[in-house]
Amino acid sequence: MITMDGVIQAPGSAREDISDGFTYGGWAAPYGDELYKKEMNKELNQQVDYLLGRKTFEIWEGYWPEHGNVWANINEGTKYVLSATRNDTQWKNTDFIRNAEDIDTLKKSAGKDIQVWGSSALVQLLLKNDLVDELRLKIFPLILGRGKHLFGDGTVPAAFTLTGSKVTSKGVILANYTRTGALRTGNIGN
Repeated sequence: MITMDGVIQAPGSAREDISDGFTYGGWAAPYGDELYKKEMNKELNQQVDYLLGRKTFEIWEGYWPEHGNVWANINEGTKYVLSATRNDTQWKNTDFIRNAEDIDTLKKSAGKDIQVWGSSALVQLLLKNDLVDELRLKIFPLILGRGKHLFGDGTVPAAFTLTGSKVTSKGVILANYTRTGALRTGNIGN
């Protein structure tokens, strides 16, 4: 979930992430409709594993184990948590990893696809280390002017191809992009 100006902080609720005085939490809520709900349910029902940053994990570990009826696979799928400070939890199917090299090893291993939800610092690390194969963006028609951003300094330039898109009745663009290679440049009109 991302705004037109690239903010990804706290789309779900006012209490989700108030770091740095962020007061716009829950900005995605007014934009739900049937198409958005249908597409989100498709993603929630995929049999995948998850790569999470520590902060997102700590928000989720107190909620999702008791709400599996909404998102069953978040409890069944393996949660790989990037953390320098945590190494245990009561939440089943959770493994802790330490750095980008661990993520690269995980990415190259056999197994389920791995999705990242939230985790702005983790996403920045993935983009800086060229570890992103696909982006599923839900672009909301609003500008917040401040907050944590998806793309930051140090992002490795890369080319993506649009592999699917839909627009909801409330103007949310659902766009899936797959990595196609290195950035190419040229001149417009040639």
